[in-house]
Amino acid sequence: MKLKCTFLNLFLGFISLLIINDKFTSILLAEESLKVDLNTEIKKGKLLIGLKQYLGGENDSFSRRGNINFITDKGFLNLHSSNGIKHKSKQINITWRHIPIKNPKTIERIVFGPFASYESAKKQAEKLKDQGFHSNVAYPKNWEVWIPFEENLPEFEVKNKIFRKIKNIQITPFLKSEYSFMKLEGPIHIFADEEIKINDINFGKNFYLTQDSYGTWTLIQKIKFADYLQGVLPHEIGSNSPIEALKAQAVIARTWGIFNSDRFNMDKYHLCISTQCQVYKPPKFKNKKVQKAIEVTSNLILTYENKPINAFYHASNGGVSAIASESWQMKDSFYFNSIIDGSKSLNKIFKLPISNESELNNFLDFDKEQFYGSYHSLFRWDKKISSLKIKDKLIQNKLINLNENVLDLKVIERGSSGRVTKLEIQTNKVNKSIVLVKDDIRRILSFIPSNLFTINKLSDDLWLLRGGGFGHGVGLSQSGAIEMAELGFSYEQILNHYYRGAKLEKIEILSQ
Repeated sequence: MKLKCTFLNLFLGFISLLIINDKFTSILLAEESLKVDLNTEIKKGKLLIGLKQYLGGENDSFSRRGNINFITDKGFLNLHSSNGIKHKSKQINITWRHIPIKNPKTIERIVFGPFASYESAKKQAEKLKDQGFHSNVAYPKNWEVWIPFEENLPEFEVKNKIFRKIKNIQITPFLKSEYSFMKLEGPIHIFADEEIKINDINFGKNFYLTQDSYGTWTLIQKIKFADYLQGVLPHEIGSNSPIEALKAQAVIARTWGIFNSDRFNMDKYHLCISTQCQVYKPPKFKNKKVQKAIEVTSNLILTYENKPINAFYHASNGGVSAIASESWQMKDSFYFNSIIDGSKSLNKIFKLPISNESELNNFLDFDKEQFYGSYHSLFRWDKKISSLKIKDKLIQNKLINLNENVLDLKVIERGSSGRVTKLEIQTNKVNKSIVLVKDDIRRILSFIPSNLFTINKLSDDLWLLRGGGFGHGVGLSQSGAIEMAELGFSYEQILNHYYRGAKLEKIEILSQ
C-alpha cells in the first residue's frame, strides 16, 4: 500500500512538473514573441516592414473611427501585449484613446531639415556625430535630423529650429470586445497560422504594433525576404516585364533592402512601403514570373569589397545615368558611373561630362530610339512653368513671403551627366535669391520629373523646361533594363551595365 502511494505521489509530481514546464515554456514563448531586434531578424532572413505609420494621430488614414480590426477566416488570432495580456479569438479589435498624462513632460530638441531624401539626412547626421553630437534620422513627415537640445549650442551651417512641445496626452491602444476593454502596451504581437485581414485587406500572418518617436503607433509586418520581394517587384518594375529584367530587379531590391535595413531604426522597423523605400503591397496572389525571378536569384545580392552595395534604381534616366553625388549630399561610390545608356555607337557621338546648356540640348534632340528605355513616357518631356507656380511652391516650403515675386531661373552648376545640381531662383527682394541644391530641386519644385533639363525663358513670367527621364538617374534604369532584356541581355549583363565593378554574390543568411 505504501509503495502504491509513493508511486502515485511520484506520478502526480511528474505531471505537475510537466504542467509547470509547459506554463514556463508558454511564458518564454510569449516573451520571445514580443522582442523586436532588428539585427537579429535580418540574420534570420526576415524583414520588419512599417505597413501603416502614425496610427492614432492626426495623420492616421488607416484606423476607421479610431479602430483597427484584425480577422481570420480560418483558425484563431493570437495577441500578446507587453503588459502581460494574452488573447485568442477569431477577431481582434484595437481602438486608440488619448489618455491625459498626470505629470506632463516638456520635449525639446534641435531639428535639422526637412531633407529631400534619407541619403541627404543621413549625411547631415554623420557630420553632427563627427562633431560630437548624438544625432538621429527621423521621418515625422519629411526626413529630418534630431539632436538633443542644450543651452549655448554653436551656430550651425544647415537650417535648423528648436522644437519644443509639452506632452500631456498618451495615445494608448485598447483591446475592445463585447465584454471587455483592456489597456495594451507595446510592442503588441498579433499572429496566426492563417492569413490575417486588417481592415478588410489581406496582409499576412505576423504583425507588431509599436510606439514610434512621434507619440503615434506603427503597424509592422514581419516577413520573409522572398515574400517581401513578391510584393515589391510588381509595383516597382511590373510583373509583365521580361524575365531577365525581373531577375535584375529581384537582385537589386534584395540588395537595397539589406543595405538600407537601418533606415527606420529609431522606430523599430527596417523599411517603409512607399517611394521613400521600395514600393510594397501585399500580393493578392503569387505571380509565376515574379516567383521564378525571385527563386532563380535566391540569396543573390550585389557587393563591392564584400559588402552589399546601395543599389539605387529609378524609372528612367533619359539616356544618361548619374553618379550619386549629383543627386544627393553623399560621397560617390565606385560602382556608380555616368554612362550614356544605349548602343556603343552613342559613346562615340556623345562624350561626358555634359557641361552646358548647348551640349544638353543637342543630347535631348538626338534620335531617342538609339537609347535604352526610350519608350518610357517621360524619357523626353517639356514643361511650361509660370512664375506664379514657382512662387506657390516656394511659399509652401517657407522660402519666400507672399509679397515676393519670382523674376528669373538660372542654372549655376551641372553634374557630369548634365543634371542640374544648383538652381538659382531670383526674386524681387533686394540682394536675395534662392539656391536649390541637388535633390532639393525636385523636392521643392515637385512638378519637375528629373534634374536633367535645360531652361528657356519665354517671357517675363514663363519658362520652358526641356528635359529627360523620371527619377534621380542613379543606378539601374528600369525602362532601360526592360529594353535590354527584350534585346536578349541576361540579368547578369544588365546588372554589370548599371553597377560597374559590383559583384554578384550569395548571402546565405537569407535562406534560414
